[in-house]
Amino acid sequence: MTRKLITEQTINDAHQKGCRVLYVHDNDIITPAARDRALHLQIELSTDKPPEKEAPSTNRPVKEKGGVVAIGSDHGGFTMKAELSKYIKDLGYEVMDVGTYSEESCDYPDFAYAVAYSVAKGEAWRGIMIDGAGIGSSMAANKVPGVRAACCYNEFTARNSREHNDANVLTLGSRGIGIDVAKGVVNIFLNTWFSGGRHKKRVDKVMDIEKRFVK
Repeated sequence: MTRKLITEQTINDAHQKGCRVLYVHDNDIITPAARDRALHLQIELSTDKPPEKEAPSTNRPVKEKGGVVAIGSDHGGFTMKAELSKYIKDLGYEVMDVGTYSEESCDYPDFAYAVAYSVAKGEAWRGIMIDGAGIGSSMAANKVPGVRAACCYNEFTARNSREHNDANVLTLGSRGIGIDVAKGVVNIFLNTWFSGGRHKKRVDKVMDIEKRFVK
Protein backbone atom coordinates (compact mmCIF):
# COMPACT_ATOMS: atom_id res chain seq x y z
CA MET A 1 0.00 0.00 0.00
CA THR A 2 1.28 3.46 -0.88
CA ARG A 3 2.14 5.63 2.10
CA LYS A 4 0.92 9.18 1.78
CA LEU A 5 2.96 12.06 3.17
CA ILE A 6 0.89 14.57 5.12
CA THR A 7 2.71 17.90 5.28
CA GLU A 8 1.94 21.36 6.60
CA GLN A 9 0.84 22.33 3.08
CA THR A 10 -1.63 19.43 3.10
CA ILE A 11 -3.21 20.90 6.23
CA ASN A 12 -3.24 24.40 4.74
CA ASP A 13 -4.96 23.10 1.61
CA ALA A 14 -7.57 21.29 3.71
CA HIS A 15 -8.21 24.47 5.67
CA GLN A 16 -8.65 26.50 2.49
CA LYS A 17 -11.35 24.01 1.47
CA GLY A 18 -13.14 24.47 4.80
CA CYS A 19 -12.30 20.97 6.13
CA ARG A 20 -12.64 20.41 9.85
CA VAL A 21 -11.71 16.70 9.67
CA LEU A 22 -8.91 15.30 7.51
CA TYR A 23 -9.09 11.55 7.03
CA VAL A 24 -5.71 9.81 7.02
CA HIS A 25 -4.60 6.16 6.85
CA ASP A 26 -2.70 4.43 9.64
CA ASN A 27 0.28 4.05 7.29
CA ASP A 28 0.37 7.71 6.29
CA ILE A 29 3.41 9.73 7.33
CA ILE A 30 2.40 12.89 9.16
CA THR A 31 5.15 15.45 9.70
CA PRO A 32 5.42 17.19 13.10
CA ALA A 33 4.80 20.52 11.38
CA ALA A 34 1.58 19.09 9.90
CA ARG A 35 0.39 17.97 13.33
CA ASP A 36 1.17 21.39 14.80
CA ARG A 37 -0.63 23.12 11.94
CA ALA A 38 -3.68 20.89 12.29
CA LEU A 39 -3.81 21.60 16.02
CA HIS A 40 -3.45 25.33 15.41
CA LEU A 41 -6.24 25.35 12.80
CA GLN A 42 -8.39 22.96 14.85
CA ILE A 43 -8.45 20.35 12.09
CA GLU A 44 -8.94 16.81 13.37
CA LEU A 45 -6.70 14.11 11.88
CA SER A 46 -8.92 11.05 11.84
CA THR A 47 -8.10 7.44 10.94
CA ASP A 48 -11.79 6.54 10.81
CA LYS A 49 -13.29 5.64 7.46
CA PRO A 50 -14.58 8.82 5.78
CA PRO A 51 -18.33 9.01 5.25
CA GLU A 52 -19.68 8.21 1.81
CA LYS A 53 -19.99 11.25 -0.40
CA GLU A 54 -23.45 12.52 -1.15
CA ALA A 55 -24.56 12.93 -4.71
CA PRO A 56 -23.64 16.41 -5.91
CA SER A 57 -26.41 18.95 -5.81
CA THR A 58 -26.50 22.54 -6.96
CA ASN A 59 -28.69 23.32 -3.95
CA ARG A 60 -26.01 22.47 -1.41
CA PRO A 61 -24.38 25.52 0.26
CA VAL A 62 -20.76 26.24 -0.52
CA LYS A 63 -18.45 25.74 2.46
CA GLU A 64 -16.84 28.84 3.86
CA LYS A 65 -13.26 29.53 2.93
CA GLY A 66 -12.15 30.03 6.50
CA GLY A 67 -13.28 30.09 10.08
CA VAL A 68 -14.93 32.62 12.32
CA VAL A 69 -13.40 36.09 12.57
CA ALA A 70 -14.31 38.02 15.72
CA ILE A 71 -14.47 41.75 15.06
CA GLY A 72 -14.95 44.62 17.48
CA SER A 73 -14.47 48.35 17.80
CA ASP A 74 -15.00 51.34 20.01
CA HIS A 75 -17.03 54.35 18.83
CA GLY A 76 -14.09 55.65 16.78
CA GLY A 77 -13.84 52.45 14.80
CA PHE A 78 -17.55 51.73 14.46
CA THR A 79 -17.92 52.91 10.84
CA MET A 80 -14.80 51.07 9.69
CA LYS A 81 -15.95 47.94 11.49
CA ALA A 82 -19.19 47.91 9.53
CA GLU A 83 -17.36 48.19 6.20
CA LEU A 84 -14.72 45.62 7.12
CA SER A 85 -17.35 43.16 8.31
CA LYS A 86 -18.88 43.13 4.82
CA TYR A 87 -15.45 42.82 3.24
CA ILE A 88 -14.47 39.87 5.45
CA LYS A 89 -17.68 38.07 4.53
CA ASP A 90 -16.88 38.65 0.85
CA LEU A 91 -13.50 36.99 1.46
CA GLY A 92 -15.35 33.87 2.57
CA TYR A 93 -15.18 34.10 6.35
CA GLU A 94 -17.89 34.11 8.99
CA VAL A 95 -18.02 37.28 11.09
CA MET A 96 -18.69 37.41 14.83
CA ASP A 97 -19.46 41.03 15.76
CA VAL A 98 -18.82 41.61 19.47
CA GLY A 99 -19.66 45.34 19.42
CA THR A 100 -19.82 48.22 19.84
CA TYR A 101 -23.09 48.67 17.98
CA SER A 102 -23.31 52.47 17.75
CA GLU A 103 -21.16 55.59 17.69
CA GLU A 104 -21.98 56.36 21.31
CA SER A 105 -18.80 56.91 23.34
CA CYS A 106 -17.44 53.71 24.91
CA ASP A 107 -14.20 52.20 26.22
CA TYR A 108 -11.96 50.31 23.79
CA PRO A 109 -10.54 47.86 26.40
CA ASP A 110 -13.98 46.27 26.83
CA PHE A 111 -14.26 45.36 23.16
CA ALA A 112 -10.58 44.50 22.71
CA TYR A 113 -11.05 42.02 25.54
CA ALA A 114 -14.17 40.57 23.90
CA VAL A 115 -12.29 39.99 20.64
CA ALA A 116 -9.23 38.53 22.35
CA TYR A 117 -11.34 36.31 24.62
CA SER A 118 -13.17 34.88 21.61
CA VAL A 119 -9.86 33.91 20.01
CA ALA A 120 -8.28 32.57 23.20
CA LYS A 121 -11.30 30.37 23.90
CA GLY A 122 -11.38 29.02 20.36
CA GLU A 123 -14.71 30.61 19.53
CA ALA A 124 -13.01 32.55 16.75
CA TRP A 125 -10.13 31.65 14.43
CA ARG A 126 -8.85 35.22 14.17
CA GLY A 127 -9.74 38.53 15.78
CA ILE A 128 -9.82 42.12 14.51
CA MET A 129 -10.25 45.18 16.73
CA ILE A 130 -10.53 48.80 15.57
CA ASP A 131 -10.13 51.96 17.62
CA GLY A 132 -8.71 55.38 16.84
CA ALA A 133 -5.03 54.42 16.74
CA GLY A 134 -5.02 50.65 17.27
CA ILE A 135 -2.37 50.89 19.97
CA GLY A 136 -4.51 50.79 23.11
CA SER A 137 -6.53 47.86 21.81
CA SER A 138 -3.32 45.96 21.07
CA MET A 139 -2.17 46.51 24.64
CA ALA A 140 -5.49 45.35 26.05
CA ALA A 141 -5.79 42.29 23.80
CA ASN A 142 -2.27 41.14 24.64
CA LYS A 143 -3.22 40.89 28.31
CA VAL A 144 -5.34 37.84 27.46
CA PRO A 145 -3.25 34.64 27.70
CA GLY A 146 -2.67 32.97 24.36
CA VAL A 147 -3.29 36.10 22.32
CA ARG A 148 -0.67 37.67 20.07
CA ALA A 149 -2.16 40.97 18.94
CA ALA A 150 -0.41 43.12 16.34
CA CYS A 151 -1.17 46.73 15.49
CA CYS A 152 -0.65 46.94 11.73
CA TYR A 153 -0.85 49.96 9.45
CA ASN A 154 0.18 48.59 6.05
CA GLU A 155 0.45 45.30 4.16
CA PHE A 156 4.09 44.80 5.12
CA THR A 157 3.41 44.91 8.86
CA ALA A 158 0.36 42.66 8.41
CA ARG A 159 2.35 40.06 6.48
CA ASN A 160 5.22 40.19 8.96
CA SER A 161 2.85 39.80 11.90
CA ARG A 162 1.55 36.55 10.44
CA GLU A 163 4.67 35.06 8.81
CA HIS A 164 7.08 35.87 11.64
CA ASN A 165 4.93 36.37 14.75
CA ASP A 166 1.90 34.12 14.15
CA ALA A 167 -0.36 36.96 15.29
CA ASN A 168 -3.94 35.86 15.91
CA VAL A 169 -5.47 39.29 16.59
CA LEU A 170 -5.13 42.35 14.37
CA THR A 171 -5.70 45.87 15.69
CA LEU A 172 -6.31 48.84 13.41
CA GLY A 173 -6.43 52.60 13.88
CA SER A 174 -9.31 54.14 11.98
CA ARG A 175 -7.80 57.61 12.28
CA GLY A 176 -4.44 56.53 10.89
CA ILE A 177 -5.42 54.58 7.79
CA GLY A 178 -8.25 54.74 5.27
CA ILE A 179 -10.69 51.98 4.45
CA ASP A 180 -8.84 50.86 1.29
CA VAL A 181 -5.59 50.40 3.20
CA ALA A 182 -7.48 48.68 6.01
CA LYS A 183 -8.99 46.18 3.57
CA GLY A 184 -5.56 45.39 2.17
CA VAL A 185 -4.19 44.84 5.68
CA VAL A 186 -7.11 42.60 6.62
CA ASN A 187 -6.78 40.55 3.44
CA ILE A 188 -3.08 39.92 4.07
CA PHE A 189 -3.66 39.17 7.75
CA LEU A 190 -6.35 36.57 7.10
CA ASN A 191 -4.67 34.90 4.14
CA THR A 192 -1.02 34.69 5.19
CA TRP A 193 0.34 31.59 6.92
CA PHE A 194 2.87 31.42 9.74
CA SER A 195 6.31 30.49 8.35
CA GLY A 196 7.34 28.38 11.34
CA GLY A 197 10.97 27.24 11.37
CA ARG A 198 13.25 29.70 13.16
CA HIS A 199 10.26 31.97 13.73
CA LYS A 200 8.47 29.31 15.78
CA LYS A 201 11.37 29.22 18.24
CA ARG A 202 11.09 32.97 18.68
CA VAL A 203 7.33 32.95 19.07
CA ASP A 204 7.71 30.19 21.68
CA LYS A 205 10.08 32.47 23.59
CA VAL A 206 7.49 35.25 23.48
CA MET A 207 4.86 32.92 24.90
CA ASP A 208 7.27 31.67 27.57
CA ILE A 209 7.46 35.21 28.94
CA GLU A 210 3.71 35.08 29.52
CA LYS A 211 4.02 31.79 31.45
CA ARG A 212 6.47 33.32 33.92
CA PHE A 213 3.79 35.64 35.23
CA VAL A 214 0.94 33.13 35.46
CA LYS A 215 0.23 32.41 39.12
